[in-house]
Amino acid sequence: MPDRLILGLGNPGPKYRETRHNCGFRVVEELARRRKLSLGRLECKSLLAEGRDVVLAAPQTYMNRSGYAARCLSERREIEPADILIVYDDVWLDLGQLRLRTKGGPGGHRGMESVIRNLGTEGVPRLRLGVANKERPPQGDELEDFVLSPFEPGEEAVVEKMIERAADACEMYLRQGAEPTMNRFND
Repeated sequence: MPDRLILGLGNPGPKYRETRHNCGFRVVEELARRRKLSLGRLECKSLLAEGRDVVLAAPQTYMNRSGYAARCLSERREIEPADILIVYDDVWLDLGQLRLRTKGGPGGHRGMESVIRNLGTEGVPRLRLGVANKERPPQGDELEDFVLSPFEPGEEAVVEKMIERAADACEMYLRQGAEPTMNRFND
């Protein structure tokens, strides 16, 4: 059984498919495509694809409850929090930027907050995907509207490239670990 997990955060359903908040799902889908795996089996309220070296998961619990899936899969599959890579959107990074860290706080991201709370540690690696435009990050209710909105047509090419680079970063992370991956992909 694989001893590592890549958990892409997002919201289930076609309504949210193309939103900024679903970039984590898109990275996991790209990894599954590359490995010729299907995200179809439901376990721990997550769609799973299992390869020989990693489990790919897209929680179907909505963003703010993503920690349930992280904890359930960690316990059921005996995967330590340090061996789980969380992939999610970040409004504090410019569109297209990537940032890998091995630990830290949630940075205001409710999905990551849920993961940290459920796993009981900030020692969870994460790959943050920049979804902000060059303007100031939105605040309050404006923030929710922003992350639940689709990308602008002119942004989609940057997003596609970011998703591919993020999948490349995940692959390198699995093969070589955090330090070389951070050196190569952190913008």
